[in-house]
Amino acid sequence: MKLIEKMLEELLMDSIKNLYNVELKEPVVQRTANDNFGDFQTNFAMINAKVLKKAPRMIAQEIIDNFPENDIIEKIEIAGPGFINFYVKDVFLTEYLPKIEKENPDFSFIDREGDVIIDYSSPNIAKPMHIGHLRSTVIGDAIKRIYRYLGYNVIGDNHLGDWGTQFGKLIVGYRLWLDKENYEKDPIGEMERIYVKFEKESENNPDLLEEARQELKKLQDGDPENRKLWQEFIDLSLKEYNKIYKRMDIEFDTYYGESHYHNIMPEIVKMLLDKGIATYSEGAVVVFFDEEENLPPAIIQKKDGAFLYATSDLACIKFRRETYNPNRILYVTDERQQTHFKQVFNIARKLGWDDNYQHIWFGLMRFADGVFSTRKGNVIKLEELLDKAVEKAKEIIEEKNPGLSPEEKEEIAEAIGIGAVKYADLSQNRISHIIFDWDKMLAFDGNTAPYLLYTYARIQSLKRKAEEKGYTFENANLKITEKLERKLGLLLTQLPIVAIRAAEDYKPNLIADYLFELAQTYNSFYNNLPVLKEEEETLKSRLLLSHLAGEVLKRGLDLLGIRVVDKM
Repeated sequence: MKLIEKMLEELLMDSIKNLYNVELKEPVVQRTANDNFGDFQTNFAMINAKVLKKAPRMIAQEIIDNFPENDIIEKIEIAGPGFINFYVKDVFLTEYLPKIEKENPDFSFIDREGDVIIDYSSPNIAKPMHIGHLRSTVIGDAIKRIYRYLGYNVIGDNHLGDWGTQFGKLIVGYRLWLDKENYEKDPIGEMERIYVKFEKESENNPDLLEEARQELKKLQDGDPENRKLWQEFIDLSLKEYNKIYKRMDIEFDTYYGESHYHNIMPEIVKMLLDKGIATYSEGAVVVFFDEEENLPPAIIQKKDGAFLYATSDLACIKFRRETYNPNRILYVTDERQQTHFKQVFNIARKLGWDDNYQHIWFGLMRFADGVFSTRKGNVIKLEELLDKAVEKAKEIIEEKNPGLSPEEKEEIAEAIGIGAVKYADLSQNRISHIIFDWDKMLAFDGNTAPYLLYTYARIQSLKRKAEEKGYTFENANLKITEKLERKLGLLLTQLPIVAIRAAEDYKPNLIADYLFELAQTYNSFYNNLPVLKEEEETLKSRLLLSHLAGEVLKRGLDLLGIRVVDKM
């Protein structure tokens, strides 16, 4: 299904080609912010005025006077300094809208060649997932869903923290302080306890740190006992993480942790030295950047031979370039890693790896008095957050719809609670900081997932009531006679365009903003225009428009990883 904006752009191009024989910026058509100025508009005349050496309004008038005949546009007007405003025919809209459900949007104008690799979530093995992991997980998953909706081949990779100094500490702590009974009941909780205890004990006992370094060296050298213990930590951790991922409806295509790239790292060091990109400095291998690059030196290999995150990420890029055909490689992490990724991408390009790398950074989620820290023991586990959200949802359902079966209440509460947590994050600009607040995170009114889910459930209830009266939207002839019908209908065409913008800016909140506007517009339509009390033709038309609104809400919520419910 061709997007209306693209149809209008093609008509514009036909007019422009007949008028001008110079190279011009191509027209872009978008929805107007104010329906008093038409349905769609373009600033083509304004952005090409200098090249054409004419006043924008004169250019606009020339385009209108030479506009090809078509079945889409009712009228065209010039506004302000030279905007061209388009009013779409009601008949065209009524024929176009039913296709929203039946046909996939045509995104063939987008360059989708190659693979989109998204690196997100990435918890550290042997530590429970806490709300500090929430942002990377849900933002990365939403971006993955949006790109797949646009037709890209997407690989979602969970780059696990399964290598590094923490394993030497864990191995020492495991042998000194393990509570076997607790380890069997709650392995990841016991690993966390051991890790925190090690950090505290090592402050007064430096020998523990040296012992941990030795155990880590043994692990890296392939010691069978340490390797076996390390694999056990990974398997137990992944078992717990996957419970949470399943509950949040989040899946990964690959789980390549840092250890996966360990054998590639010596090759990276050699390449950088051979090409003169890196040099020895006080025994370490370092990349120094030119002054204008404004980056601190990147250590690739420490004096003692240990590799660093930069080495690991360069090895990861090498693997991805050899394994996939990257369209772009996206890293979803918090803002603190901005310098790190600038260094890594810069070095990759010095190696001739000129791929499209993007660091999709986001603001931190923190308490009012500081960031989360496993070491400080002030983290809220992600599972705890989900449980509390679902519990609150159960209370709301019990109050509003006590007649539901226990199974229905359970299923609906799970969808609403987890949807509320995801939407509370995804509805905000990702670069904003979030001060964690239980009440705000679990709010069930205003611009929230429960409000959107309620709107969807309201539509399903309307369809059930209509069916009880013997009416369905099947074979309905859609007609638009009211301003609110028109406003809703035009808004229903916009999800594909909003998805494109969300993908370009890596901002799922643009989808959330659109869905909130759609829900508000539908509820205004529902409250002001009767459906079931109208005569049959109007009833069925408005029922079809309601059904389409539900389908677009469902599709949009799915892009955010939020499941809909038919009842609330």
